[in-house]
Amino acid sequence: MIGNTLIIIAAALPLMGSPGPATISLASLGAAFGFRNCLPYLLGIILGTILVVMIIATGVTGAMSSEPWLLMGVRIAALAYIIYLAWKIATAPVGRTSSGAGDRSSVVIGTFLPGLGLAVANPKAYAAIGAVYAGYSITPERLFLDTLLKFAALALVAVAVNTTWLAFGSTFARFFEDPALGRLLNIGFAIMLVLSVGVALVLR
Repeated sequence: MIGNTLIIIAAALPLMGSPGPATISLASLGAAFGFRNCLPYLLGIILGTILVVMIIATGVTGAMSSEPWLLMGVRIAALAYIIYLAWKIATAPVGRTSSGAGDRSSVVIGTFLPGLGLAVANPKAYAAIGAVYAGYSITPERLFLDTLLKFAALALVAVAVNTTWLAFGSTFARFFEDPALGRLLNIGFAIMLVLSVGVALVLR
């Protein structure tokens, strides 16, 4: 059982942790505003991703596929928020470290509900989590226990990869205290964020 659990975690890490709208937004916000300021957004992304795991585990995705309009409104709102995030990231204050930037600490940018909505509307999450969930079993002879264990394993991966991306962005920014380099870093993250959403929508 432990071996199968480790296998599913190993399979989920590269798929769920690869660049996408949620992970890139976390790194971008971390670089622009620091780890602590983005904790509510991180919590929203994590809980939203866990909700996606629950949706896949309970088979609700079938109903959602037959009624595509159910997610359309959420996806439109998520796209609008991503564009807003990209603008805020590109124009964020630069030239001081995240941990010491008093002007950044007053910026309310990454909040819980937008993070939750983006995670639930993220096509990449359904593709990555669905592939792992359908492709691996932990205790195939005990279906209910298998479902619970896979849910717990994928929820753990969601916490690990999303927290790591936020930490990566906030740590990476400390090497760019120069205003010109900091501005380029923020603009680069903003562009990657918009592109990640475009790729996700094309491949959904």
